[in-house]
Amino acid sequence: MTARPAATLPLIVVMGVSGSGKTTIGGMLAARLGVPYAEADDFHPAANIAKMAAGRPLDDADRAPWLDTIARWLADRGPRGGVVSCSALRRRYRDRLRAAAPGLLFAHLDGAPELVAARLGARTGHFMPAGLLESQFEALEPLESGEAGAVVSIDGDAESTVRQILESLAR
Repeated sequence: MTARPAATLPLIVVMGVSGSGKTTIGGMLAARLGVPYAEADDFHPAANIAKMAAGRPLDDADRAPWLDTIARWLADRGPRGGVVSCSALRRRYRDRLRAAAPGLLFAHLDGAPELVAARLGARTGHFMPAGLLESQFEALEPLESGEAGAVVSIDGDAESTVRQILESLAR
């Protein structure tokens, strides 16, 4: 990730498949940077949550209004900065967010499917069933060259993951 001028705080999407730690890492990162945090799951309409809870993956038509709401949140933050956790699995979804917030950075939380599945299996109180994890890995398009951001390992603890992201911001 590239550094920002001192007067501008970063806008960051913490991305990855369900169970990769986006909510935990996103909240910790926002606190360390002193910027607002938003959880993209909170922007889903009830129909999307019901569809996922029933074990059916979302399609692009389901995601479009959700992504637009997240994009508005990012655009409203502007130079004040902010962090949002959002799967942003496909390049076209990231492009849609980036169009609303030029200079947007992505922190891709990367881990082996077995590690993520174990974490997802231990999670309680979330609408996303573990059965959809495979479809998320199938849909995942890793960050490409030319996309501002960094891929960070989730193999360690949350603090080390946040540290990796902050180190990449400093570069």
